[in-house]
Amino acid sequence: MNADDKIIIADDAVIHPDDLHEDFIRSSGPGGQNVNKVATAVQLRFDAANAPGLSERVRERTIKLAGQRATKDGVIVIEAGRFRTQEQNRADARARLAELVATAAEPPPPPRKKTRPSKGAIERRLKTKAGRGTIKKLRGRVDDD
Repeated sequence: MNADDKIIIADDAVIHPDDLHEDFIRSSGPGGQNVNKVATAVQLRFDAANAPGLSERVRERTIKLAGQRATKDGVIVIEAGRFRTQEQNRADARARLAELVATAAEPPPPPRKKTRPSKGAIERRLKTKAGRGTIKKLRGRVDDD
């Protein structure tokens, strides 16, 4: 990846390659001798707390959405070991990071407007409620008059 290969997600969310740190580790799971000898899994670290390409709102939401993947210092750690090659795992880790930041960069939902039921709706609800009560009363014991 070149120095000018920024990952542009939104106007207020850009990931610079200098903010990413990759370590290659041995993958877990099946794979025979390849797993024991070759470090194909990627551990991608992104310092979200100090990333200059993120706005304050996106930074806070990214760390919040990362959950367990974020350290106390605001560093997001993503491990990718799904594939057998370093390049595929590297691309997978970067795609997952980009997806996380894209979710954080989404605009907040519009505020909820409080609504009240109409007068007719309230009357209909009370009428059906009274009707159900009458039906239940009729289920009682029958008196021997």
